[in-house]
Amino acid sequence: CEEDALQAILNDQISEGDVIVIRYEGPKGGPGMREMLAPTSAVMGKGLGEKVALITDGRFSGGTHGFVVGHITPEAFSGGPLAIIEDGDEILIDTENNKLELLIDDSAIAQRLSNWKQPTPRYKKGVLAKYAKLVHSASEGAITG
Repeated sequence: CEEDALQAILNDQISEGDVIVIRYEGPKGGPGMREMLAPTSAVMGKGLGEKVALITDGRFSGGTHGFVVGHITPEAFSGGPLAIIEDGDEILIDTENNKLELLIDDSAIAQRLSNWKQPTPRYKKGVLAKYAKLVHSASEGAITG
């Protein structure tokens, strides 16, 4: 989540060449696509803006700097690939071909997906719980209709 990533950045646990993965921040998992301004600001503040990438199913503000990829779908809360990334996995980010790829073999992906369990929703009642149940993917506009 955003808070864990921020602490890792602030505690100097991120190194040049790393890809920071912030998951469960999409329309359903957030819910509501929280903005990743704090982690991206911390990356820049640590002088890592051109040395690391940050990918998320959340969103960014207009003030975001650095190598970032957001609105990733399907989001982690719905079982998208972000949900199964583990520390040490290699991730290919090819901006020229619009490609983001987890570089592990298909059998490992299948195994991880079969072991994955959807986390407990952050909200069990109220308007945010209802929103999380009804909202569509970010690629469909995160609409509830």
